[in-house]
Amino acid sequence: MDRTCRQGLSFTPMSFEITPTAPYDFDLTVGSMTYFQSRHAADVFEDGVLRRVLPLDGKLALISVRSVGSVDAPRLAVDASGECLTASDTDEARRLVRRMLATDDDIAAFYAMARADKHLAPLIGNMYGLRLTRAPTAYEALTLAILGQQISTHVARMLRNLLIETYGDRITASGETLYAFPNPQTIAEAGVEGLRAIKFSGRKAEYITGISEQIASGKLSLEAMHDLSDGEIVRSLMALRGVGAWTAHWMLIRAFGRSDGFPHGDLALQRMMGVLVGDGALMPPDEALAYSERWSPWRSWVTTYLFGAGRTGRFAEIAKGK
Repeated sequence: MDRTCRQGLSFTPMSFEITPTAPYDFDLTVGSMTYFQSRHAADVFEDGVLRRVLPLDGKLALISVRSVGSVDAPRLAVDASGECLTASDTDEARRLVRRMLATDDDIAAFYAMARADKHLAPLIGNMYGLRLTRAPTAYEALTLAILGQQISTHVARMLRNLLIETYGDRITASGETLYAFPNPQTIAEAGVEGLRAIKFSGRKAEYITGISEQIASGKLSLEAMHDLSDGEIVRSLMALRGVGAWTAHWMLIRAFGRSDGFPHGDLALQRMMGVLVGDGALMPPDEALAYSERWSPWRSWVTTYLFGAGRTGRFAEIAKGK
């Protein structure tokens, strides 16, 4: 990372506000994003403040976000600090925060549908103001999805931390070091052996470095997939080695912010569907997909609310009111 300032520029902290569409529950939204832990991947959420290191035009910036409004009159205060930040860097930071925290989503249309559904209405009441957060880049979302395939949450967390702390650029502020998510070039240069050295399996190392190499060389652009339809995104992703249907459908939600993603192959989702709308048993994936059609085009929201309820421990209470 080139940390050299261009002539005439200096270290300049910057601040701005974002006004999300209401309702917007900042604590619930960021908590769900970090799995209600103080740290998840490169995101740190402590004392009501989300902190994140982001690359802006080849520079590192520490972004801090806090709520200064209410759920029904939301306002977010954002501070950005780093070397040689410019007005264009602030614009990019604002764009990324809005993307990550889904501040501009039209939540009213989803709520109108959900409140008319006897199974979803209790979910909305308990998770009021939750948004569909997403990674700042599709590359980060895809890397984390592949990393988390078919392993325990404990092992996934260990691997995430090792990846970020070994290969991510860093900023030290007030005696604390925070890390940016590694970029494709760095992971491509680390190679399979570099990831194997930090406890990745051979397969995961191959998948992640292979995709990183394609992006670094310019052969693959995940961000260009924003212009594709949902089906085209799924097919394009599944053409990549290491990406199956489960990962591709989660990418619709976590990377591209599409409203109608539904990863019906997810066991946790099948379990919650069985409890919420079935007989309590695990709902087979095809049945879950067929049932979900009544919620289209808002299935990403239903999925996010179900997982948010599960992570807060509220799902059992919500299911009782179905």
